[in-house]
Amino acid sequence: MIHVLSGVWALLVGIVLIMLGNGMHFTLIGLRGGIEGFSSVELAVVTSGYFAGFLSGARITPRMIRRVGHVRVFAALGSFMSAGLIAFPLLTEPWAWTLLRLLVGFCMSGIYVAAESWLNAAATNETRGKVLSAYMIAQTLGIIGAQGLLTLGDAGTSVLFIGASILVSISFAPILLSVTPAPVVDVARPMSLRGLFRASPLGTVGIFLLGAVYATQSGMGAVFGTQIGMSAARIALFVAMLFAGALLLQYPIGWLSDRMDRRRLIFGAALLGASSCALAWIAGGGLWALMAAAFLAGGVTTPLYALFLAYTNDSLPVEDMPAASGGLVFTFGLGAIAGPMVAGWAMQRFGPFAFWPAMGSLFAAIAVYALYRMTQSTTLPADQTESYLGVLPTTSSVAVEAAGVWAAEQAEAGSDTQPADAT
Repeated sequence: MIHVLSGVWALLVGIVLIMLGNGMHFTLIGLRGGIEGFSSVELAVVTSGYFAGFLSGARITPRMIRRVGHVRVFAALGSFMSAGLIAFPLLTEPWAWTLLRLLVGFCMSGIYVAAESWLNAAATNETRGKVLSAYMIAQTLGIIGAQGLLTLGDAGTSVLFIGASILVSISFAPILLSVTPAPVVDVARPMSLRGLFRASPLGTVGIFLLGAVYATQSGMGAVFGTQIGMSAARIALFVAMLFAGALLLQYPIGWLSDRMDRRRLIFGAALLGASSCALAWIAGGGLWALMAAAFLAGGVTTPLYALFLAYTNDSLPVEDMPAASGGLVFTFGLGAIAGPMVAGWAMQRFGPFAFWPAMGSLFAAIAVYALYRMTQSTTLPADQTESYLGVLPTTSSVAVEAAGVWAAEQAEAGSDTQPADAT
């Protein structure tokens, strides 16, 4: 593993620093928005702006890279993102924040495309799985670490926004100073929603609903904490628990994914998410109940994303997987734009604790639809399915496609060695 990481360590260090800055800004929006008196609906629109920008960036950035090159696009997007983070405390108006979040989301999407292209080019067929796993861990650790940095300053000042901007700015140094070859960006054209639904109804509907869950967690979690009167330190801990759960539950769910009907596992994980939301809603403001609910709800969200990707690939030929991956990322983005809007309206209409029923109902819808699909079709035996690789919802189509290629290679290698093992 050390040999594998020696070739990509600069990229991983840069990614950790980027995620520290981006993770700080996500939680800061909820904290500072509460101080400025923004309503739940206004902050929901601001949150959705990020995912709208992210979605558009995923489509436009590959064309930009092909036109002017990796290094220029990477540096330009980093500069715009750094400037956008500094501008938040200067323009404390909902409309301005929405525009800035569009910009930051667009820049982050492009940064992911460029960084993941370099990462994928640096990996071989033998090391791709380990490299991608290290990349996912680096992202998650960066987001969790960002919550700790939030306790070092006051969200009512510009200090934390400046700190996030500095982290993003310096994150490009280890990448640009060490990565010399510029890989070719070849992102497949996304499969149409109709074609995707025809190939995998559960994968399409499920990942749309999961997009709404993820955006509600990451964008409205700090808003919820602010509105119920939690301190900044407890809000940071609450958001950290959402991602700590994902880090710890990814492996056991992935292990089960390769050994049982994935629809059953999707049903069970979604049911656990819905139950944890119900627990938090019933418990009210109990600190440890909220933290446990955040750990479990966040813990199943990221593995569910990877499960939907793997389950959809199970029903597709290898040549269709890249297009399906792009379609799933796009569908997830549509759900991510819609989710905060619904949660924000519910929180304004029924109070901040509507955060939990809004999110729980989405988990429940995933569970019910998975149960329905189990009555409509059969599934492949576990030993004939694609291998599972934990992919984060924050990645671009580049990493998702690379994970699909790795899964297909692993499944093919397994099928080639199976007869020899049996004799």
